[in-house]
Amino acid sequence: MAFTANDVKNLREATGVGMMDCKKALTETDGDMDKAIVYLREKGLAAAQKKAGRVTAEGVAYAAVFDGVGVVVEVNSETDFVAKNDMFTDFVKNVANAVAKEAPTDVDALMTLEYPGSDKTIAEQQQDMILVIGENITVRRFIRYSDGLSVPYVHAGGKIGVIVNMLTDGISDIDAVIELGKDIAMQVAALKPLYLDSSAVSAGELEAEKEIQLAKALEENKAKNIPEEKSRQIAENIVKGRISKYYEEFCLLNQPFVKENKTTVEKHIQEVAVSLGGQIKVNAFTRFEKGEGIEKRQDDFAAEVASLVK
Repeated sequence: MAFTANDVKNLREATGVGMMDCKKALTETDGDMDKAIVYLREKGLAAAQKKAGRVTAEGVAYAAVFDGVGVVVEVNSETDFVAKNDMFTDFVKNVANAVAKEAPTDVDALMTLEYPGSDKTIAEQQQDMILVIGENITVRRFIRYSDGLSVPYVHAGGKIGVIVNMLTDGISDIDAVIELGKDIAMQVAALKPLYLDSSAVSAGELEAEKEIQLAKALEENKAKNIPEEKSRQIAENIVKGRISKYYEEFCLLNQPFVKENKTTVEKHIQEVAVSLGGQIKVNAFTRFEKGEGIEKRQDDFAAEVASLVK
């Protein structure tokens, strides 16, 4: 029985198995869809689909530079134990390598790329990993920097991955710039800035923050029994100071430099640039923390045991 490309597509959607394995299954079963599903189940391939819905809130945030291209990726697993598996960490590094070399536009495009050193796609390799390791695995996100000088930093074995991307002019001592980049990357990992500088904060976000702080200041003035006619003027002055503090907390270049908190990150960069006889600019940064924003599954151990003995 002949089969079409649409049959392969339908089998893939039904089982979650890679396209090449679906094509092989249909070939082996003369295009019979039901027999192909049985074939994949017998081979253990369709079992990966059962794991696809499981929450993946652990894993690794990984940052590296490949031939001058900076990459930070997050690949998730169900447990921290699997995240320390050599097979899993090799998969993460190869995914990052593919991002650097092929410049995919998004995760969907990334998954169609050839997995380094094999004839499989990354999606197919991921399915194989799920079957071998026994846990759901997902490639969640990535960022790629092809221009400038990128400096990577990985904290706590993959809990946090950071890339700091810098532009330089007139500086020959690149090692010193890299050392500066590592200090900045460690700062990004520790203090979680959301923006590069105050200009990166959108007008809408800034206005929302001002309104929050104004309402808070007015309530504080009310508690102090400050007359209403003076309260707003006082509150508006308080807001100015608090917005400055907001920049110091959430904007990287405005933050106090962690190794010398008497100066800001921006001023420290300027000082290093002057000492090296050129110019240095932090162009961008990315900070990934594994599992951030993912609601972890709260297992009911008693219920799980009960379900096993039914």
